[in-house]
Amino acid sequence: MKYLSNSAVLIFLLVCGALVSSCSSDDVNLENILTPSQILASTPWETTGARDNQGRVVPLTDPRVDEYTGFAYFRLNGTFDLYFPDLTPKLQGDWTVPADGSTRTVVARDDAGTVLFTRVVDILTLTRQEFTYRIVPDEANPTVFYDIIHTPTDQEEPR
Repeated sequence: MKYLSNSAVLIFLLVCGALVSSCSSDDVNLENILTPSQILASTPWETTGARDNQGRVVPLTDPRVDEYTGFAYFRLNGTFDLYFPDLTPKLQGDWTVPADGSTRTVVARDDAGTVLFTRVVDILTLTRQEFTYRIVPDEANPTVFYDIIHTPTDQEEPR
């Protein structure tokens, strides 16, 4: 009987040890825990690249993409502020991303809160390391598009 209870204790300790070691924090993938909205709001973003529909790099100063460049600050409360690369204010308003992370909608507003425009873009990549969306300048010609690439930045939001 004593042998049986010692064996049971040993098995119990081995199982507990296996459970504890398998719960290592190294295995946590935040993209699987956070919603797409939480990922987008988790960091400030800086435009770091653009590619055309052929996969070619487009300089961020190119007139076809320059209006999409700068710094973006998305907040969990559904508001955002965008700044030009020189950190002057560009846009403000509201944003949403559905639970599936497929699109991002921004509703740009002036200082009085009047809607200036609404833009919905397809999200291609949304991780804690990259946020890329697609701009289609002419809805009648969807074969021409630009992928706008953002990466996290430590640039504090201007006030």
